Amino acid sequence: MTVAVNKGPVVGMRHVQALLIFLNITVMYLGRLNVGVSVVAMTNAESTNPNYPEYDWSESQKALILSSFFWGYIVTQFVGGYLCKRFGVKTVMLWGSFASGVTSALSPLFIGFGGWQAYCGIRVLMGFAQGLLFPCIHQHLARWSPPAERNRLGALSHTGIECGNVCAMFLSGMIAKSAIGWPGISYVSAGVAFAWCALWFVFASDNAPESRFIGAAELHYIESSLKHSENYHKKVIPIPWGAILNSLPVLALLITRCCETYGLSTLQAEIPSYMNGVLDMDIKSNAFFSALPFLAMWCMSYVYLITADVLLSGNRLSLTALRKTFNSLAFWIPCATLIGIGFLDKDQKTLAIVLMTFSVGFNSGATIGSSLNTIDLSPNHASIVMGIVNTAANVVPIVTPLVVGFIVKDTADRSQWQIVFAIAAFLFFVGNCIFLAFGSAEVQPWDAEDFLQPAGRAAEELAEGKPKAIDEKSR
Repeated sequence: MTVAVNKGPVVGMRHVQALLIFLNITVMYLGRLNVGVSVVAMTNAESTNPNYPEYDWSESQKALILSSFFWGYIVTQFVGGYLCKRFGVKTVMLWGSFASGVTSALSPLFIGFGGWQAYCGIRVLMGFAQGLLFPCIHQHLARWSPPAERNRLGALSHTGIECGNVCAMFLSGMIAKSAIGWPGISYVSAGVAFAWCALWFVFASDNAPESRFIGAAELHYIESSLKHSENYHKKVIPIPWGAILNSLPVLALLITRCCETYGLSTLQAEIPSYMNGVLDMDIKSNAFFSALPFLAMWCMSYVYLITADVLLSGNRLSLTALRKTFNSLAFWIPCATLIGIGFLDKDQKTLAIVLMTFSVGFNSGATIGSSLNTIDLSPNHASIVMGIVNTAANVVPIVTPLVVGFIVKDTADRSQWQIVFAIAAFLFFVGNCIFLAFGSAEVQPWDAEDFLQPAGRAAEELAEGKPKAIDEKSR
């Protein structure tokens, strides 16, 4: 007979934390990705709002603007993983998000006196701020999510990626056409970032025992399910750097995420230019149809989420099999559709939009397929693993616009876009092959709290029933 587990209220504080993460990702992606629409608006003011300045930037300069965010973003991934262990997730995410909002607010001012070079500079600073966040997010999910709910809460919170994409593409286009013009894109992005900071300050906590709002039943459910040692939240587990860096599942995940980031960043950054150049759409319809694939991605993310819940709760698939199945759908379907898109022109714009929507929509499965895999491999070191993987993966978006800028000299030339899409399709295919061969969703041996303790001491403590994590002094 199964004993019912008291999980606390239907909507508890663990769900509030997932909602806050969802909102954070949405807000940060809005600030990060609105540049695709903003650049189109700033270089084609007549089609948006002629009351604001227009800039004559070359395709190479636009490519530098699009990639500049990631110059800063990759630098602070490791830093974010360390800082959230040192100062706590709440503090690091608060200041990182606030700083990102400040850079959004200052963007129009910088562009006004420094042109595209200043725009690159402020985007680098935004990258510094946002680079701290994702390692913190994965650590926060590991601390707040019971293992049985980890996939669900993690996937729900990460749907903010798709929501942020939709907002960046669609709302940015609408704002650019409005009375506040393209500067309004930055001001709105800053405003929502500051609003999120206020919510986070009130409701967030580094872990369940520190929350002011959590009930006793939910607290017991979360902490007992995590099965960690006594005083776990106040102790520091040493990081097994060598084991992490030599772990085959970690290396497979790193390569897989790099390939996925290349394909998706190609779509995220270049859809407005493709729609405008090859399909000959004006900025208003460009904004709508640029957002449409990511709206499909957002909707599909919930389809993947519900399907995953059904498959896992019914023990129809192991977590490893589920991740590899979803990742295959997320990588190989876009691989095929991207090749097809490259052969279409403005006379087939409807089919191009359908294929683009299909491609990006199915790619949302990569969140459950591989993005959350860092928490599977190491709940204790999720922020560190995420820092490593995300550093490598986000070198790619620096390269992507530069590659596109090198290939695409005329945005109306379909043959040039064929090369761009073929490269992305190839990487989607290869990346998933590597994940199928070497990926895993099993907790790795080096995640153990006592992994770096001498064998004799660990055995002695185990025999005596002492906690196996070590504190600051023993480190």
